[in-house]
Amino acid sequence: MATAAPGRASRAGQASPAPARPHEGVAALPVKNRGLLTLGVMMATIMQILDTTIANVALPHMQTALGATADTVTWVLTSYIVASAIAIPITGWLADRVGSRNLFLIATVGFVIASAMCGAAQTLTEMVLFRILQGISAAFLNPLSQTVMLDINPPERQGKAMSIWGMGIMVGPIMGPLIGGYLTDNFDWRWVFFVNLPVGVVCFAILWFLLPSRPIRKRPFDLFGFSLLSLFIAGLQLMLDRGQQQDWFSSTEIWIEMLIAIVALWMFLVHLVTGKNPMFERELWKHANLVTGIFFMLVIGLVMMATMALMPPMLQALYGYSVFDTGVLLMPRGVGVLLTMAIAAQLMQRGLDPRWLVGVGLTVAAFSLWQMSQWTLMMGSMPFVVSGLVQGLGLGMVFMPLQGLAFAGLPPRFRTEASSLMNLTRNIGASVGISIVTAMLARNIQTSHEYLGSHMTAQAMNGLDPNLLRALGGFGASALAMMDAEVNRQAGMIAYLNDYWAMAIVTALSVPLVLILRRPAGPAEKPDPSAAGH
Repeated sequence: MATAAPGRASRAGQASPAPARPHEGVAALPVKNRGLLTLGVMMATIMQILDTTIANVALPHMQTALGATADTVTWVLTSYIVASAIAIPITGWLADRVGSRNLFLIATVGFVIASAMCGAAQTLTEMVLFRILQGISAAFLNPLSQTVMLDINPPERQGKAMSIWGMGIMVGPIMGPLIGGYLTDNFDWRWVFFVNLPVGVVCFAILWFLLPSRPIRKRPFDLFGFSLLSLFIAGLQLMLDRGQQQDWFSSTEIWIEMLIAIVALWMFLVHLVTGKNPMFERELWKHANLVTGIFFMLVIGLVMMATMALMPPMLQALYGYSVFDTGVLLMPRGVGVLLTMAIAAQLMQRGLDPRWLVGVGLTVAAFSLWQMSQWTLMMGSMPFVVSGLVQGLGLGMVFMPLQGLAFAGLPPRFRTEASSLMNLTRNIGASVGISIVTAMLARNIQTSHEYLGSHMTAQAMNGLDPNLLRALGGFGASALAMMDAEVNRQAGMIAYLNDYWAMAIVTALSVPLVLILRRPAGPAEKPDPSAAGH
């Protein structure tokens, strides 16, 4: 395919007195107003990302309003995650089939309508059904928004574009609990969903007038591969979400879901290698940085997203913070992300090897997790602020350079599929990480409670004999209940610290993987004039 620069250079053999620098280029999809379109795309991205966490804090209120139990109300979250994870892999095929612009507009409208239906739901069944529709629409928004940000910016601006997109991705989950807590406390839990309506309308208007589209490219749909991948994702997600409730592998259900996930994944991988028209084009896997980036996204989801899941219940249950105050204490992580993403973009534009940024960022993130493993119950809010800020600084250095490395040298037609794969693996990593740390937390609480309880003797308590308290009737029972509550509190803190320590180790062990990444040729690489007709 001829590029614009060689075409101009070969114009009748004329010499150009002031040739453009080799790294200068044009966007794959030029637009009239890049700034306004960027705003619209980011509104869609943040709106979708917020909904992954904004509903969490409202679950107790939903449980009462919808007549659900503590076990069944979690399907409000699970249904969204499963539907989104299953739909993400077909984003590339649908974008080629109906056009990237049309799919983006349809997904935006679908998300807004589904949000309104969720806010109006009267039963748990209705809520789960509407959350499935919302999750399917959300699945397309994330990969498409990343692709648009790359397509509407020339190569020399793509690093900055990815930093802006990354800010929305990383800050969204942190702002979700804060916004959700404020809306639930001051208005009603239904506004957690209704808040998407005005944002969605403005976003759709901007996209309708400014969003360009890639050419439609007809290619067959791999129904067999999609079915296998869907079975794997659904089986894995259900096993992880219901494992703790069903006591993991003591349950026949969990064994069945695990076997379905393993068999489906194996068959999908075989089909991917041998199939005639696989879901993901095999040429994608020839790009080493993309494959390594996909693995890194799995690790980031596995470790970092689990931290966000642990913090709110710990702050509320052990330290007594309100929902809104918990959101405020989580905000410094977002501030750190914003700071280092902006700095990382500037450093990359000046030629710094992005692999250094990824390695340093992972090291800083591991250090922040070590800080968290040193917390105590007798401390103020400052350690939460400091460690959150440090972790945000590390995350900001990792996310954007990793995106740049993964997409460097990747032909534009593969961007949507590549973005879908990276989002899919991040979601799977987040699900696995959250399930693992939650299971570790529950088991460590039980183990720590048993250990601490065994030391509640008269000698350890300055002569206060628990057996004597039992003989004192109501007064003794109240004293024993207070003692048990404190043991539970201490056991819970030990369990949280163990989780943070384990995540710090996993994060530190992932740092050497940076050596696998290859530094891209970079924007300063001179193009080959003979490639004009390539």
